[in-house]
Amino acid sequence: MYQDTLQHYFGFDSLRPGQDAVITRVLSGQSACAIFPTGSGKSLCYQLPAVQLPHLTLVISPLLALMKDQLAFLRSKNIPAATIDSTQSWEENQQVMQAIRDGSIKVLMISVERLNNERFRQFIATIPISLLVVDEAHCISEWGHNFRPDYLKLPQHRDWLKIPQVLLLTATATPAVIEDMREKFSIAEEDVVVTGFYRPNLDLTITPVAESQKQSALLAQLSPTQPTIVYVTLQKTAEELALWLNQQGFQARAYHAGMDAERRQQIQQDFMSGACHCIIATIAFGMGIDKADIRRVIHYDLPKSIENYSQEIGRAGRDGQTSHCTVLANKSSLNVLENFVYGDTPDLAAIDAVLGQIQSAGGQWEVILSRLSRESNVRLLPLKTLLVYLEVHGIIEPQYTYFADYRFKPILAPEAIIEQFQGERRQFVSQIFACSPKARTWHTVDFDALWQQAQTDRKRVVAAIDYFNEKGWITLESKQMTDVFRICDPQFDRASLASTLYTLFRNKETNEIGRIQQMIGFFESEQCLSHSLAHYFADHRAPEQCGHCSVCRGEPATLPAEAVLPEISTNMLRAWCDPFLSACPQQPSPAAVTRFLSGMSSPLHTQLKARQMSGFAKLEAYPFRQIRAQVAELYPHLSE
Repeated sequence: MYQDTLQHYFGFDSLRPGQDAVITRVLSGQSACAIFPTGSGKSLCYQLPAVQLPHLTLVISPLLALMKDQLAFLRSKNIPAATIDSTQSWEENQQVMQAIRDGSIKVLMISVERLNNERFRQFIATIPISLLVVDEAHCISEWGHNFRPDYLKLPQHRDWLKIPQVLLLTATATPAVIEDMREKFSIAEEDVVVTGFYRPNLDLTITPVAESQKQSALLAQLSPTQPTIVYVTLQKTAEELALWLNQQGFQARAYHAGMDAERRQQIQQDFMSGACHCIIATIAFGMGIDKADIRRVIHYDLPKSIENYSQEIGRAGRDGQTSHCTVLANKSSLNVLENFVYGDTPDLAAIDAVLGQIQSAGGQWEVILSRLSRESNVRLLPLKTLLVYLEVHGIIEPQYTYFADYRFKPILAPEAIIEQFQGERRQFVSQIFACSPKARTWHTVDFDALWQQAQTDRKRVVAAIDYFNEKGWITLESKQMTDVFRICDPQFDRASLASTLYTLFRNKETNEIGRIQQMIGFFESEQCLSHSLAHYFADHRAPEQCGHCSVCRGEPATLPAEAVLPEISTNMLRAWCDPFLSACPQQPSPAAVTRFLSGMSSPLHTQLKARQMSGFAKLEAYPFRQIRAQVAELYPHLSE
């Protein structure tokens, strides 16, 4: 059925275990789900069928770096593939779209967010599609470790695009997540192929270490020539630990999302090329890293979950050689991990405020997410999740997205800026100011007027005002995206819906906290770690005893307990909370007060300059639930 294609395009004589089962199903017209460990050839399961299927294969991928790597591979095999993404120019995207219309592209890779773009949806709806491929498909499940709200809409997108088949690909899915994915896409149980999770070349060690001893324990693990990733929770820890290691004479580089993209790219390239052997990284490092000879993965801090742990150690030993994966474990950072979870649950009043905005908007709702986040005090990721829940409930439907109006405040007089240019350019700059009416100190660019009066292209105007800003002639307000939704059901029961949505978020919170506890149970297990890990991911064929983990070596771990924290007096709690409560524009919930005491970031804290208040982060080492209960008892009038 596919042997000639396999040999001709990919140069292989045979397939790996599981690949044959998945590819056969897809080529016989069935949907399928492939649960393969990292590095075991999931991508070939769609790449080979894409060549033989009559129409386009549409691939949803969560990360640009992954797309670029797969596109380069496909093109190296002479398989016509393309992407439509934000890094390409309008002209490049138009060329890709025309090639798809002509039928000369076999594989199109996009992010899931691209399907929110109305113009793209209008285009793709006209294209016959043979297969929808969802990479990192566990992102669709709210019970997974890396839930992405827009993935929830993929079954609906599949229906309106009339795509006959779906292929789901992931390396990390528990039985509950597999069941969730399968049901959402109506995939039969027998069409789920799990090849096995067990990696015989990974040596797993859980090392109980008191917090005060972790630095020396880490140094003892490191080798100056072995490619190593050290994972930490906080950006600050990455910086401090890299600095300390360098002071000890050991070359190490920090890597985290707080760095600019160029610097991150350079550090990644140095690691890939061997110019740097040790990276101290947050979870921002790893996706799209395909370095075969990583010999050590060390968790300096506890990972977020068993899924995160497995994904992170999965980057070691892809060349099949022995690699060591060590967790320097204690329970002192448990509250930090749990606080990440609690910080993402919006208050009931915040959800209600968003619903109130929708009901008062009429038939169409225009929203700048960053502004709505500030107004409702919901962080951006949970806010996006909330909007997807509202789409799934049939309340709103995305229409299109555009940039909010550009505003600028002159530092030089407009006449002085115009004087910097000659000829046609001077006339163009004059038109920008003529079509940018002033309200007090800020000018708002009227792109419609510029087009009507001078047929001036928006892109050229934006480039010009960006240039003015760089030269220090104006202060430019950063551009913001405006999302436009159609309100499908403006008559919804606001109180009932708010309660339903709040319950969804609280259930998700409970699930996330439970996953942290499961992870502690796994690290303290007296059963073989390799076997327990494989079993967690639905692989029941791993050996009962692997012989290459700390449990099999007779060293099961008991993690050092959390330090006993001093009791918090009522007077002290009141002294910290009262200034915050007085500054809040509306009455906060006990959870909102607890987020302040725990030092979590939130739009409200930025607005109130809460970091400057004496109570901010005073109780970050304490369990969230304990503090919330004490706050609720001290201030009984506060409600969720």
